[in-house]
Amino acid sequence: MSTVAQGSPWVAVRPDDDVNQLARRVSFAHRSFVEGVDRLPTVRPGGLSVRSVVLDSWRRSRSSGVDPDGFGGALELDGPELERYRATHPTALIWPAVRKLLVEDAADAGLLVAISDARGRLLWVDGDPKVRDRAVGMNFVEGADWSEDRVGTNAPGTALALDHHVQIFGAEHFSRAVHEFSCTAAPVHDPLSGRIIGAIDITGGPRVAAPEVLSLIRATVLAAESELRLHLLDAPAPLDATTARLQVLGPGPTLTLNGERIRLSQRHAEILLLLADHPEGLSADHLAMLLDESELDPVTVRAELSRVRKILGANGLGSRPYRLLIELDTDVAEVRRALARGDAAAALRAYPAAVLPRSLAPGIADLRAELRGRLRATLLAAGDRRLLARWTSSVDGRDDLAAWTAYLSALDPQSSMYAQVQAQLILIDHKLGI
Repeated sequence: MSTVAQGSPWVAVRPDDDVNQLARRVSFAHRSFVEGVDRLPTVRPGGLSVRSVVLDSWRRSRSSGVDPDGFGGALELDGPELERYRATHPTALIWPAVRKLLVEDAADAGLLVAISDARGRLLWVDGDPKVRDRAVGMNFVEGADWSEDRVGTNAPGTALALDHHVQIFGAEHFSRAVHEFSCTAAPVHDPLSGRIIGAIDITGGPRVAAPEVLSLIRATVLAAESELRLHLLDAPAPLDATTARLQVLGPGPTLTLNGERIRLSQRHAEILLLLADHPEGLSADHLAMLLDESELDPVTVRAELSRVRKILGANGLGSRPYRLLIELDTDVAEVRRALARGDAAAALRAYPAAVLPRSLAPGIADLRAELRGRLRATLLAAGDRRLLARWTSSVDGRDDLAAWTAYLSALDPQSSMYAQVQAQLILIDHKLGI
């Protein structure tokens, strides 16, 4: 394998790459993938195909139902609502530093600089006016959702999905509308809690995907996080205003808000989780259907949403449609991030039990099945005997015939554990009538 193939998968354009040849190669790979040819080489020795990090993102984009012929992210925040949200968001504290480090030079260099929140919604977009006008055509604007599961592979969205810096070159974007641009982005973390608060992105022409731009973004993130630490030590309130985490894996759901741990009713936990899983928002009718197959009365749902607003605060919940206006991290999202990175061990550690196991809400049942299925598939693919041992001892995995079979295959036939697992397989076969 060539040196190019062995380099960092996060770098899009290497010093010895012919940009025009690379563009043709990636464009062909994208067209083949979109048309249904999924067996693409995932390295680039001798001029072949596409990086593994990009191919994995394309697969996630397709699984999320992203339209490759779509036109960018939907506008979720606008006008006064956007201004209020930005004013209380922690990235407001770092935007002046980012402007000084990146925007002042970008304005004359054909580049855009953007900061998103942790969900991928663009809060600030600034830079070259001509490029900004072109970006409007693909809705790369303040308030638009550029998360990976909404618009497909793109630097800020994919950086947030993987919690890692990344570059996306031209046709590596899942959406064809973005193929004229390249971008480099990295996530920004709260320096004390470690949680993701957003991403910093540079968007422009092919040279944006060069290694030196990745170094520039990473240096800017370090400076931004240092700035954030100083603000946090001097005035923690702006950060605390948007700190929230929902725990729903297992019974007894809780919400931690501004350091206070709040026990939730199952209905309120269901509503918060569904809103977190639909950042674009939900109408009362749609939410009612997700909560109850018998089509719960929307009036009742609105009453529950009023109670949820009292928990979150007056500025925590938007309406028409109903949507979260605060950063709400969830333990479900933590498992998903680990799965997106391919980290089976971290995903299993973050999954102590099923999602709201007592809930009968259709939307929660679908989410529960999706998360369990993705985790199970990742564990089976990893084939790690220690992880399979933990899975098969859990409520979700104790009758999982495929997992027990994979566990047996990972063991030494001469070990005592092999005999125990083999005996368990016989019991499961008998129980299932196989």
